[in-house]
Amino acid sequence: MKILNVVGARPNFMKVAPLNRALQQHPHVQSRIVHTGQHYDEKMSDIFFRQLELPQPDYYLGIGGGTHTQQTARIMLAFEELLGEYKPGLIVVVGDVNSTLAASLVAKKEGILLAHVEAGLRSGDRGMPEELNRILTDSISDYLFVSEMAGMINLSREGVAEQKMFFVGNVMIDSLIFFRQKASQLKLEDLVKQRISSGTAPSTPTPSFRGRDYALMTMHRPSNVDDEQGLNNILQIIRDTVQRLPLIFAIHPRTYKHFEKFGLLPTLEAIPGLVLLPPQGYLQFLKLMDNAALIITDSGGIQEETTYLQIPCLTLRQSTERPSTVELGTNFLMHTLDPDAVRQKVDDILDGRTKKGVIPPFWDGMAAERIAEILARG
Repeated sequence: MKILNVVGARPNFMKVAPLNRALQQHPHVQSRIVHTGQHYDEKMSDIFFRQLELPQPDYYLGIGGGTHTQQTARIMLAFEELLGEYKPGLIVVVGDVNSTLAASLVAKKEGILLAHVEAGLRSGDRGMPEELNRILTDSISDYLFVSEMAGMINLSREGVAEQKMFFVGNVMIDSLIFFRQKASQLKLEDLVKQRISSGTAPSTPTPSFRGRDYALMTMHRPSNVDDEQGLNNILQIIRDTVQRLPLIFAIHPRTYKHFEKFGLLPTLEAIPGLVLLPPQGYLQFLKLMDNAALIITDSGGIQEETTYLQIPCLTLRQSTERPSTVELGTNFLMHTLDPDAVRQKVDDILDGRTKKGVIPPFWDGMAAERIAEILARG
């Protein structure tokens, strides 16, 4: 049985790594990996594959950047050509990036079985490209592997046949559990030494960290970082937060570029108590998360990881496709980039006025094994 696993962006790596390991345990399954190159940084991709103990991709399509339409079209053309060379019986796609949808469309046009890992997630916001990718991929998949109960409900509402749906748990948490001990051996002081500066503002002292004594931030969504008002709101959130505790900001290249574009980088770098770090490897960021007092983000996956780690998380988005992190876990959906609301929630958390979340069902490190068993039987 020949299975082709598709990755295109960093979050895909964490989902495919445990699945590839689990598939290798079935002697009659031949598992291969194709990297579309949708997001590709040679240094970071190498770090992620090495840290996640993934074999180097068997195929690399080298697609690169471009608009959503351009990326999707180029991936489809290159992927179709690859399938003429390697003829799998089943294609596995994960998550909701452009590579996910592009590979799915080609798979079905070629008459190949399709499995979607992390199926059924819905934010309700069809203005998000990821939401369209999720809906369209689920509509044509033969196996839909669901990470939380809301996914099963969503798919049922959309008329997906019950025999196609499998509630298996969360492969992102598989990776977290598998690598948490390894990440714990890293030292915080070594990570903050990576502090970056453009040299356009006076340098500020680097705080010392022991764990649970700092906040951690990521921010990258266009709705938050692509305009000057959004960036000014982020600056105010940082200023307010560092009044209570130091803040580490692992800054996305897109966000850094927009701070530069609007001339706000010197203002950002001059904030006392702020440490700017470049994008982190998987183990490094897991270490930073696992030792933070709270996390401020607009990421999807971080909502899940903080819920498992029992770290309070403020998600600065209008909606979330992962409602279990709010209903069961430690995530707070802030709905808007409102500095006053964030400051109040930070104060509540640090003053003990917060919730104690629980870990959702099947987030136990065994999701990939459940998926591999189902696919191997099929």
